[in-house]
Amino acid sequence: MFEFKKPTILFVTGPTAIGKTSLSLQLAKALKTQIISCDSRQFYKEMTIGTAVPNKEQLKEIPHHFIQHKSIRDTYTPGDYQKEVLQLLEDYFQSHHVVILVGGPSLYAYGLLYGLHPFPKISPHIRFQLRHHYEQKGIQFLQHELRKKDLEYFQTVDQNNPRRLLRALELMEQTGHKYSDLIKKDKPSRNFKSYVIKLEISKKNLYQNINRRVDNMMQDGLLKEAQSLMAYKNLSPLNTIGYKELFGYFDGYMTLNGAISEIKKNSRRFAKRQITFSKKFINPLIINPPYRLDDVFKQIQKVCI
Repeated sequence: MFEFKKPTILFVTGPTAIGKTSLSLQLAKALKTQIISCDSRQFYKEMTIGTAVPNKEQLKEIPHHFIQHKSIRDTYTPGDYQKEVLQLLEDYFQSHHVVILVGGPSLYAYGLLYGLHPFPKISPHIRFQLRHHYEQKGIQFLQHELRKKDLEYFQTVDQNNPRRLLRALELMEQTGHKYSDLIKKDKPSRNFKSYVIKLEISKKNLYQNINRRVDNMMQDGLLKEAQSLMAYKNLSPLNTIGYKELFGYFDGYMTLNGAISEIKKNSRRFAKRQITFSKKFINPLIINPPYRLDDVFKQIQKVCI
């Protein structure tokens, strides 16, 4: 064990169902610190089972921040998240030198660690036109437009998240530049150090974990949770894996077994996109099973010296 002499974020990341929660809890206990979530699916208080929120015992064991602090009716952007976390860290680093960040590789985490650009405001006309096309033609229109205009970003974004697709298209229309180029420009500096702890396992084991997690979610009551949110299915936070497929079942578009199969398939596809996006993070420390703390600390020690 060693002490961090400068304010430091340890970012525990990897694709869905790889074991991030367990390792982050071990690290937080060993380092006597707290956990900040950057999992955008876990921000919403109405969504619990389908987003794999840490259980009550885990939340009591270690203080967590940015879990179920928003409503599905709220708009919450990576920029909003960045601002709020930085405000929290300004106080937290007065008495602690390290904090654990945990979640899949995403723009929320990337923006916090490396900074986000102060993007321009979107013209109401541009916003209206794109959203009108989306309402008339569906998400396929957004996917086609983004693929045509910015293939690089299209290959890493959650292609089934209309909010992300609309945001990228709005900014490209407003600025005349590719979104992937916009997010590569110089970013604000950070007054803390960060280390990316990237968990990796074989594809076969990852897919087994995903299938097992979905089965466990169904046993824990995901069907009932999704049914309770059916009236809000058109809100952006609910256009997410685990809920949208069950909404299709409730609407009669597929059988329950078919919906469960779709959840597993879409989760595997999501994991692939997360793995692709993770390549954006700088000099990750690769950790393989069984994720021993000694291995993590040895890797950190090498780069801290």
